[in-house]
Amino acid sequence: MDSLKKKEKIIHTITNTRSNESIIDFGTEQSCINPSCFFCTMKEPNSMIRRSGLASCFKEMPFRYNQALVLILSGLWNIAMTQPDDPEFPSLGVFNCMASLIQKSIVNRSWLLKDENIYIPYYAAHIIGTYTMNRVEFAERAVQSGVIPPLMDLLRGKISWVEQRVAVRALGHLASYEKTFDAVAVYEEDVVKLAMQLASTCLEVVYTNFVGVRDVKKRMKYHTDLLTRGVGGLDMESRKAEEWASQLQCWSLYLLNCFACKERSLNLICRQDFLIDLCEMWGGLVNHTSPAGVGLIRILCYSKFGRESIAESKEVVKSLCNLLRSSDDWQYIGIDCILLLLKDQDTRLKVIEVAALFLVDLVELRSLGNRSNVGQAITRALLFYYRQSKLNLKNIEVQKAMQEIWDLKVERRKREKMMPEEKVEERRVLVGLIKKQGNHTFWLGNIEEALVKYTEALDLCPLRLRKARVVLHSDRAQCHLLLGDPDAAISDLTRALCLSTPANSHGKSLWRRSQAFDIKGLAKYSLMDCIMFLNGCIKTETTKGVKIPYHAARMISKQMESTWLFANVRSKALSNRLSKVKELDGDYESCNYDREKYDEKMRTTIEKEDNFISISSLQVTITLARNFSGLSTIREEPFMGNKKGRRKMERATRRKKAVVARSMQGR
Repeated sequence: MDSLKKKEKIIHTITNTRSNESIIDFGTEQSCINPSCFFCTMKEPNSMIRRSGLASCFKEMPFRYNQALVLILSGLWNIAMTQPDDPEFPSLGVFNCMASLIQKSIVNRSWLLKDENIYIPYYAAHIIGTYTMNRVEFAERAVQSGVIPPLMDLLRGKISWVEQRVAVRALGHLASYEKTFDAVAVYEEDVVKLAMQLASTCLEVVYTNFVGVRDVKKRMKYHTDLLTRGVGGLDMESRKAEEWASQLQCWSLYLLNCFACKERSLNLICRQDFLIDLCEMWGGLVNHTSPAGVGLIRILCYSKFGRESIAESKEVVKSLCNLLRSSDDWQYIGIDCILLLLKDQDTRLKVIEVAALFLVDLVELRSLGNRSNVGQAITRALLFYYRQSKLNLKNIEVQKAMQEIWDLKVERRKREKMMPEEKVEERRVLVGLIKKQGNHTFWLGNIEEALVKYTEALDLCPLRLRKARVVLHSDRAQCHLLLGDPDAAISDLTRALCLSTPANSHGKSLWRRSQAFDIKGLAKYSLMDCIMFLNGCIKTETTKGVKIPYHAARMISKQMESTWLFANVRSKALSNRLSKVKELDGDYESCNYDREKYDEKMRTTIEKEDNFISISSLQVTITLARNFSGLSTIREEPFMGNKKGRRKMERATRRKKAVVARSMQGR
């Protein structure tokens, strides 16, 4: 009875909606004279009569003209979203009805464009995907009802990217069950190729056809209505389209995962160009729970063919290694991938010379999330064959890294186990004195000497004094940053963050590594470190108003623009605009154009092609609030808000000038 009341409430809400929030205004009368009306049938108190009437409605719906058909499907979609496990509609023929409506939309173009029927295939595919999301018995019934062929037509782009989004979602759910996978696999080559194409090109399609269209009148109206339900302006439409584009990409990868898990079509999925594309597919701030491209790469690493294909691509291996030294949520997936490649005798030699230089910084990582002894697993994978000299390491840097791991994890640990407590205490005091000397020389501007002091302190510091080593690694990294060596800084900061408890929690190291990643042009990892740094700042705040440090707000604003989902596509669009401007320059030089006509032509071209969408501070704030739930008011801290702040800034400026002066003298 509760389920029926919920359905009636949804139907009542939809049928009585006449506000501006309604996506469609049918202008129909509230009084009903149709004996087979779906809404009247839903209100029937006798369950036997109601079920019989609903079954009849589902049979007749695709073949009867009904101006309120979209309203009915909208109601069905709302019910499916709120009660996806309710067996009533699936048992009464909703899948046959939705499949027939999709097929009719594709075959009968004139019917599709009549009234509000353009919305029908979207809702029909969404209903199929929602009911098959959790229940294998619903998925079996859907397959028996013939939903796959019409869904395949939508996947092929017979209508638009909006319908592709819900079609690939539904097919992904059907392919995820053992009992229905074979029905999808009938179209295996077609499905895999289409999903790969969607994953690689959907961002460009959505940007070109929607987000990049700045004139609201030129955007597809029914896309706009589906995205925002008629509420919100251009900015809201663009943000929602960004979310849907990300979902389209992630659901395409999920569908590919279903085949990769069974080692099907790996010859297609493991194409080198697609593997490189996967590295750029990031679930990111839009879809927080999706590992996107790296998730599929890990699935591929479980198969022999997949590992060999990935090991052949230096770009993919390097991308995985960058992920290892980051605070990204999917860091552990990168570690899994590299370890799987190292454990395979046929791929070890191809990746170890790149991976060892990154993994050496993680060998002291105790736990990551719910995983324990991560550093020990990395150490075993690296040193398994090292002492037997079975690896022919030609790279001197890799040899040093492997020897460093051996000394740190084996030799030094043995020595320190025999060290008495008195000796440990002596070392602790000595390390503190040397660190103070390093700090003093650093603030005097002698960065090179400070670097030497921090290194000396690290060599003497017992391994068990993890907190002291965190600070030493972080301070030495700051020296590397000032000396223009971001790679060495990232290495030291990663070690500091691995030693911190919990991992990736030391605020200064996060901020400094964010700066180092920024110098290297690794915007995504810079952004993640900066957000983690801010998270730590927010947790330590005791006042109601949370202050965001000015420098961190600037970094986030910069990196969010660089990591925006459509950043690469926008860059291509701007390049095309510049090409057109150059063509106009050529026209102006070669032809006797009137200057006013030329300027008008230039202005018109730039206005048409200006698809730049900036990331405002408001959007940054919204994103942060979404990532860190329960925040109080967030406001940007003024750069020089009070006398104390100004004095601190003046002192820092004087120190910076001294550092620069000494650096110039050293040169």
